[in-house]
Amino acid sequence: MELKVSKEAAEWYKRELDVEDDTASLRFYVRYGGMGGNIPGFSLGVKESNPEDPHTSQEVERINFFIENADVWYFDGKDLEITYSRKSDEPQFKYIN
Repeated sequence: MELKVSKEAAEWYKRELDVEDDTASLRFYVRYGGMGGNIPGFSLGVKESNPEDPHTSQEVERINFFIENADVWYFDGKDLEITYSRKSDEPQFKYIN
């Protein structure tokens, strides 16, 4: 699986999570509940964290976005593409086969 984060989405995360450190790491992790996820009953959360056992990562706008091996099951072999929607002023998640 691959992780693709657009520059605009990375800028949104910087702004909304008040990321000031130029070497920050943001983890996408599986959480119980929420809407719009890849598997019903689960959704993605995001938090500032250092990688421990990363499966995939991408650096954008000096932020290391990553997914740990423990959370790979959620993606069911799909890639994750995160873009930014100006209309809703939030990131959009797309799971790609």
